[in-house]
Amino acid sequence: MRTRPGDDSLGPGVARRAAAWQAAIVIPLALATLLGLIVLWPSDSPAGSVPITAESVSLETGTIVHIGKTDEVGATEVRMSLTGSGTDVPVHVPAEIVANGLDVGDRIEAMFTPAAVGTGTPYIFWDFERDVELWLLIGLYILVVALVARGKGLAAVAGLAISLAVVVLFMLPALLAGESPFLVVIVGAGAMMFASIYLAHGISIRTTTAILGTAGGLLVTATLAVTAADWTNLTGTLSDSALSLSGYGIQLDQILICGMILAGLGALNDVTITQVSTVWELRAANPTATVTQLYRQAMVVGRDHIASTIYTLAFAYVGTALPLLMAAAIIDRTFLDTLSTGDIAEEIVRTLVASIGLVLAIPLTTGIAARLARA
Repeated sequence: MRTRPGDDSLGPGVARRAAAWQAAIVIPLALATLLGLIVLWPSDSPAGSVPITAESVSLETGTIVHIGKTDEVGATEVRMSLTGSGTDVPVHVPAEIVANGLDVGDRIEAMFTPAAVGTGTPYIFWDFERDVELWLLIGLYILVVALVARGKGLAAVAGLAISLAVVVLFMLPALLAGESPFLVVIVGAGAMMFASIYLAHGISIRTTTAILGTAGGLLVTATLAVTAADWTNLTGTLSDSALSLSGYGIQLDQILICGMILAGLGALNDVTITQVSTVWELRAANPTATVTQLYRQAMVVGRDHIASTIYTLAFAYVGTALPLLMAAAIIDRTFLDTLSTGDIAEEIVRTLVASIGLVLAIPLTTGIAARLARA
């Protein structure tokens, strides 16, 4: 592990010794991750094998040109202009879509069934077209990051892109191919960890210390996820998307555990980098500080970090699960009974496991950083 300008505060002797210790741990860890990617890389995966529509059925795009009044039975006359030909055709749109966001000028995809031409509505609403809007939003995101964080921010975006590529190109196909879910998520999370931290912050003793803390936090989170899923008898079979995978011989409870492990990865990167930077600055301000002094002083910042981030994951999950919570609130049962139902319990356990891993990663990373700072 080479020393870099960001490591100058350690002093040359300490930096060399810290780099040697890190190399002995991180290089085998990186090689194991690379080997795992090679061994587990799916050669025959069902990913992308199921056609989106039945034979002879096609997806057509068009623009909504007319929305009529809703009749007594809840049906609404909707017409669209087909892209390319400009032909004006009727399209069947579900009532909930009409009532919650359909407007004239919207671009949509419709499923065209030739055999249904005689019914008068061979076009059935499939989804909205969002490609242009999504790319514009992505472009705005990258622009804002570039203006505010400049090169470092763009490097972090590159790390994010590589991490998403690991999920799409490796993890999802490997899981669908029947590889061990636990091994796939550990290897995938390791690759994402190296890419996101090193690309965003560069390769240095400081960032490698954060790698060690993040790896430890992932190990803690993985252990808690396996234990908690068994304790609470979570099966991972309650959502419609999970049930759609039942025909592929996939262990859905293991997929649920994988999701718990991945849930805290991004937050782990954040807290580990912060704690390592705190220890480094304390070491620079007081070169004679002992390991214990560095740890205690850095944990003052760490406890503030815990206090400010302890609700981050909880709010994130509440936001994504809001429709589920609203549906559960309609049913007449006690608050505790509502929390213990399977689908909500999955969200609670996922939040708690990721949060515990996040909280424990802070003293773990601080301890590693303080020890390496004294090397």
